[in-house]
Amino acid sequence: MPYDIAATSATPALIVYLLDVSGSMGDSLDGEPKIQHLNRALQNVIGKMVARSTKSEVVSPRYRLAMIAYSTTAKDILGGIRTVAEVAQLGSPQFKPTNQTDTAAAFMMARDLLRRELPALRGHPAPLVCHMTDGAYSGTDPEPLAREIMQMTTDDGNVLVQNIYMGPDLTRTPIVDVENWPGVRSEAELSNSFATKLFRMSSPIPKRYAETIAEDGFSLVPGAAMLFPASSTDLVELAFAMSGATYTK
Repeated sequence: MPYDIAATSATPALIVYLLDVSGSMGDSLDGEPKIQHLNRALQNVIGKMVARSTKSEVVSPRYRLAMIAYSTTAKDILGGIRTVAEVAQLGSPQFKPTNQTDTAAAFMMARDLLRRELPALRGHPAPLVCHMTDGAYSGTDPEPLAREIMQMTTDDGNVLVQNIYMGPDLTRTPIVDVENWPGVRSEAELSNSFATKLFRMSSPIPKRYAETIAEDGFSLVPGAAMLFPASSTDLVELAFAMSGATYTK
């Protein structure tokens, strides 16, 4: 089945984070600025990747990370791709909200990075692009770029694209029981046209990812969209946990 290549030190997984740091990320969510939820969730998921990569106190390069923050422009935060151990040593970046929301610029940077990297990733897990946003984009439509990325192929399957919406109104019905939520399975569950666009920009959850996330007590079903409403602290944690749920052994 697809997506069954494990992330190991010899075949590390590549995860590309696209992070909206526009001005509205300073707005409040669950009593604190959204940007603080982002900073904490990134720190937590990097910590989990380090734990999964550590044996006898040695952190193996099981994960490789890139981070692109965007507002008016897109910026490479890590100066290229880094191993999870290098990112842990640098410390999780702390973001501050600024300016507008050029989502297409971030997806274009991710696409170009993947074009360079894919030839060297034979026998590796399919890369994952994790996009976090809290509002509609300004400028060029990012959907064609996201769909172009999802058409990129590897030995393990197509490149995966995940979208995290850090706002209150992605789904028509509020998600109260996060642990038993199956995920977004159709456009009919969504509340607006922007949510529908993010649905079209999201890959289906592979079975291996659903199995890994189940170890953290969640019930996402294979085939649901990699689309997460991060309208509470628990949902933010679930969304970013999915980004690090590459199959390992």
